Amino acid sequence: MPSTVKNHQPRKRFGQHFLTDSAVIDGIVRCIDPRPGEPLVEIGPGLAALTDPVVARCGRLSVIELDRDLAARLRRRPELDVIESDVLQVDFRALAGRLGAKLRVVGNLPYNISSPILFHLLGQVEAIEDQHFMLQKEVVDRMAAAPCSRDYGRLSVMLQWRYDIEDVLDVPPEAFDPPPQVDSAVVRMLPLQEPPAIDPRRLEETVAVAFSQRRKLLRHSLGRWLEERRVDSAFDLQRRAEEVPVVEYVALAVACGGAG
Repeated sequence: MPSTVKNHQPRKRFGQHFLTDSAVIDGIVRCIDPRPGEPLVEIGPGLAALTDPVVARCGRLSVIELDRDLAARLRRRPELDVIESDVLQVDFRALAGRLGAKLRVVGNLPYNISSPILFHLLGQVEAIEDQHFMLQKEVVDRMAAAPCSRDYGRLSVMLQWRYDIEDVLDVPPEAFDPPPQVDSAVVRMLPLQEPPAIDPRRLEETVAVAFSQRRKLLRHSLGRWLEERRVDSAFDLQRRAEEVPVVEYVALAVACGGAG
């Protein structure tokens, strides 16, 4: 039988794993360092393990919760502004406008939709001050990976062109109830103050083509794609996709007509 926490049955369809380790919770709060009056938003507050210490420091907190039973519990607390919604439907620009400042976004993200959430926020990054998320450790490793490493790939490039990314805390499965079958980690994401002027859609297309044949030299995939588009570039195609730094992918996307 699945375990229960505070009389709530974790729901698999929502990817619910509730954080219960007080030492880990304290460590996450120290990483976030919430301050009074800051416009903090928590994704997936669940049973409020992280919510409680964060709101104790900042005084008021907006929370996004899809589970209607949990949302009903959270509404009983006057210091919380509850948004009962799928996070992928939330307009963070509008929320920042309502709160009058860029948002500090935190949360223990559902692992089954973590990448869609990250890209949903990427599309509204101008409304974000910073992000601190609990994610599957493997995903955090890919997000923060450097070129020429095993974990460097499309996710690395598509997030690093816009964020400074740091793995700040590792979290074992036993810190949750029910325990997930994977290790977890907390990642800090700081939007770059002066991001490249680029069309993200062109960068996404360029990177997707580059990594479509990861084990082959880029002349077999990206080279043909560039020839078809008659792009004249000094880009070195005698490399594999994982050897190319983010800045070079950005420059190539601009050369392909992707300047913002």
